Amino acid sequence: MTGKVIFVGAGPGDPELVTVKGKNSIEDADVVLYAGSLVNPSLLRWARRDAEVVDTSSLTQEEISALMIARAKEGKTVVRIKSGDFSIYGALMEEIWALQDAGVQYELVPGITAALGAASALGVELTLPKVSQTVIITRASAAVPMEGSLKDFAPLVNRGASMAIYTGVHVVDKVVRELKEGGLEDHTPVAVVYKATWPDQVKFRCTLGELASEVKRRKITKDSVILVGKIVEPEKYKGVRSSVYDPSHAHTYRPKRARPS
Repeated sequence: MTGKVIFVGAGPGDPELVTVKGKNSIEDADVVLYAGSLVNPSLLRWARRDAEVVDTSSLTQEEISALMIARAKEGKTVVRIKSGDFSIYGALMEEIWALQDAGVQYELVPGITAALGAASALGVELTLPKVSQTVIITRASAAVPMEGSLKDFAPLVNRGASMAIYTGVHVVDKVVRELKEGGLEDHTPVAVVYKATWPDQVKFRCTLGELASEVKRRKITKDSVILVGKIVEPEKYKGVRSSVYDPSHAHTYRPKRARPS
């Protein structure tokens, strides 16, 4: 009998943010693979005592895929825990392609990506009505090739988009330079959340002009999301309303009403 592989999104850090389905999958697994460098190890308390638990942080993609395939072909249920949500910078497809080529069944149980954990930590809405209706999730890199750069996306922030930048604090000078080259001014509001939803979470707001010095002063070098745009300062837009819930706006489920005086 052939087993299967279940990919579980671990969320940004707080184990209570894992879905019920994800928790159930971990509890039922014969084999649990997790990246010890990224995933909160407290999730492993849900694994069975007789489950094989493997920290993949020192393994290559080929080794991880080979292990998942071998265990699934032994008829076992394998849970592959990935940080955040595996559809955002999760190297998901290369693992799925390996499973497909091997004829191994798989299932996907999504999680919460770090940008959403960061927004909740700050108490902001990434799509604030009439302020920002577009969210750009991107990343910065010193060495890994990328399609496009922050310079290409920065103009959209000036047109009302919100931006979430992953893997940016370790190259913060480059991040600031590219955003400015793209047209953002020093006064552009930004925020940084380090280890969103973890017990040692750190968060702060500043301007683009202050970003590099603040990151360096606080000695933040990894595990952070940088948020850029008007949504970082929602207090400036207090009173803006979503049309869906505005009594003066009619839609399929509610007729137009007069606004309360």
